[in-house]
Amino acid sequence: MTANGDPGPLATYLRARRELVPPTAVGIPDTGNRRVAGLRREEVAFLAGVSSDYYVRLEQGRDRHPSEQVLVSIAGALQLGEEATAYLLQLAADPTTRRRRPRRPEKAGDGIRNLISTWPLTPAYVHGTYMDVLAANTLAIALSPFNGPGHNSILAAFLEPELRALHVDWEEMTARIVPYLRSVAGPDIDDPRLVEIVGELSVRSDRFRKLWARQDVAHKATGTSRLQHPRVGPLELHYEKLLIPGTRGQTLVTYHARPGSDSEDRLRLLASLDSSAGTSADTVRIAAEG
Repeated sequence: MTANGDPGPLATYLRARRELVPPTAVGIPDTGNRRVAGLRREEVAFLAGVSSDYYVRLEQGRDRHPSEQVLVSIAGALQLGEEATAYLLQLAADPTTRRRRPRRPEKAGDGIRNLISTWPLTPAYVHGTYMDVLAANTLAIALSPFNGPGHNSILAAFLEPELRALHVDWEEMTARIVPYLRSVAGPDIDDPRLVEIVGELSVRSDRFRKLWARQDVAHKATGTSRLQHPRVGPLELHYEKLLIPGTRGQTLVTYHARPGSDSEDRLRLLASLDSSAGTSADTVRIAAEG
């Protein structure tokens, strides 16, 4: 534990995840008189095959760099999935060996901006490491103005009433986006931009604060969004999130409707209604450079 009482990210993560594991999930009967949420420390230690004293030291931040073998055993005891286990290992790595991301402003490359501008019927945008939107095509902005450069996807998701009204599945969407942010941010939780985003959301959104405290990690790269668009009505769109090689965390997000569906017809209608706004290439260039 540091002088200011902070046990560190590894300890915080272990405690949060321990409290989320129901005893019955690991074969411990629920007697109804437990005083702690989830598992007890000694139960995790037993399941992981380590001493209780050692596990307590980990949760108190008195040992911050356990071996990979110990961490994998603890991950099994806490029933962590592959992504969560990888995140746990990252948290325990020596900070001096981590690759630090540059703190200069992120910018989408010309190639990716030109590419998405050629997709008139596919909403697409690019966000950076911390979900700042860097570029978007016309249809993405028509789908939601918060998909445009200058916005941050996770800030808008929790703080903008218009976006909450747009997403019929707002509860599910916000439950996905918080673990996604943690997965793309990785162990660098002290990065100034991440601290700024988490700080603002923690103050202004009870739901974000509760979801962030769970320490969930999940890079859900594909799925379905259900929307109620103010101009064209209900839309069911499939999304794909693709990491852009060589960009250190930039992600291409695309949406598409099932061929022949009502949603495809409505997406075409939206594209036609927005055609007066100018070409996709103009929108991408102006938005990205403005």
